[in-house]
Amino acid sequence: MSSEWKARREGGGRLALRTLLVFASNFGRAPARALLHPIALYFMLRRGPERRDSRKYLARMFGRPATLREVARHFRTFAATILDRLFLLSENTRRFDVHTQGLEVLHGHLDAGQGVLLFGSHLGSFEVLRVLATQRPEYKIRVVLDRAHGQAMTELLEALNPAVAATVIDAGESGPAVALAIQEGLAQGAMVALLVDRSQEGGVTMPVPFLGAPAQFPVAPWLLASVLKAPVMLAFGLYRGGNRYDLVFEPFSDGIDLPRRERQTGVAALIHRYAARLEHHARSAPYNWFNFYDFWTGADDTRDDFPPAAGALPAAGDAARGADVGGGADR
Repeated sequence: MSSEWKARREGGGRLALRTLLVFASNFGRAPARALLHPIALYFMLRRGPERRDSRKYLARMFGRPATLREVARHFRTFAATILDRLFLLSENTRRFDVHTQGLEVLHGHLDAGQGVLLFGSHLGSFEVLRVLATQRPEYKIRVVLDRAHGQAMTELLEALNPAVAATVIDAGESGPAVALAIQEGLAQGAMVALLVDRSQEGGVTMPVPFLGAPAQFPVAPWLLASVLKAPVMLAFGLYRGGNRYDLVFEPFSDGIDLPRRERQTGVAALIHRYAARLEHHARSAPYNWFNFYDFWTGADDTRDDFPPAAGALPAAGDAARGADVGGGADR
């Protein structure tokens, strides 16, 4: 993840977000969606780097140069999911048509009192997970995110639902503190959700094939999972247009075990598997990709500083800080 991306200012800002919230709260979701067209136009005209990176991504996805209409659709899809987050966090989920897949395995773990690591991505809407809380309120969901990323959106959403805000694990804390909070959530039988497709600047990464070219994926989440030994499931909340979402859960591992001598090859195999499933779902919902930076930059770099064996919780804490496990998409 480049320092240039980290330095980009948020789009819109606090005033624009609060205006959208007030309008949506007073007039409802359907009239508010009419604002998505000018929002997409704003990003098309004012956000050159994101426009350029959208075209690069869509060209990889479609195997041809992307049109401006397709870039506009990409921005509009992103804006639509941001608007829906306002309603999902206000627990107004009845207006959405959410189709779930793979719940049987997830329910099996949770009903047995096992905490589960949910590994997601900046593909679609991770916030649609909140639908589970309305269907099974006894389930606990803890989301790991860096509150410093997309600060205006984070502050707005926390004000909208303080109860949900209280369950957030702040990835901006020290590494051991983050790992201990994750371990505590798992011990309580909670789902702990992390976004694992994007690394922090300076975090150790590994290049694997993605959409036809090598892309860097963070090592940290897999080292963290190997220490915590919790079941790992992949989660994708794919926006299908209108009020429709597909919430897909896929079992990935009943508990990752990485012996020291096989650790590097083991992590590589895990990331390859994850990237393959991410590509599968990205191809099924191509406009749901919300990493608005050049995801393939630096993929030819070689990294020799693979971290030492993670054999204790503090080491897992260092791993937790190495991934951009939440936030950032709101830029």
